[in-house]
Amino acid sequence: IAIKVLPAAMAHDPDRLARFQREARALAALNHPHIVTVYSVEEADGVNFLAIELVEGQPLDRLICRGGLPVEQIVEIASALADALAAAHDKGIVHRDLKPANVMITHDGRVKVLDFGLAKDVNEGGPNDTTVTSLGNTQAGVVMGTPAYMSPEQISARPLDHRTDIFSLGVVLYEMATGQQPFKGNSSAELLSAILRDHP
Repeated sequence: IAIKVLPAAMAHDPDRLARFQREARALAALNHPHIVTVYSVEEADGVNFLAIELVEGQPLDRLICRGGLPVEQIVEIASALADALAAAHDKGIVHRDLKPANVMITHDGRVKVLDFGLAKDVNEGGPNDTTVTSLGNTQAGVVMGTPAYMSPEQISARPLDHRTDIFSLGVVLYEMATGQQPFKGNSSAELLSAILRDHP
């Protein structure tokens, strides 16, 4: 198993604790061969942690090389990712941070989607429950996700559904096929503007 611990400093931050608990609930609701398995959600002596499946391998971002991946490998990985997202969406769970760094490829070629820390149960959201983009630490009132993979709706802090993950999957597919990201910018502001305005 792997242990995912919420650092003590963050456990006292209600927003961080809520994110951690949201990930635990989202993962616990999912039982799928391409999604990391949560065995238990625990708290001991004020330490909050998850006992999760240990996935040994390499993150997809380390496997994507200049020029992209072979077509057969792209199809195999894309199929597994689409299957995992469909299972999550069937449960009302939107990942909101799908990117190559959150996809593990095991030594025997299995695909696992990791890190549901920004996951959202669209069945629980209220009118003011918007995704809030952070380049570093999570902050209240800031749109969250990894800018290069975010949908226009996520960047604009508009209400989200499963289609935001489909956009992110498209960005991942483009990167697997070409070895580069579809949208570019010299700063995060330029990158976000390119996503809203440009065609790859």
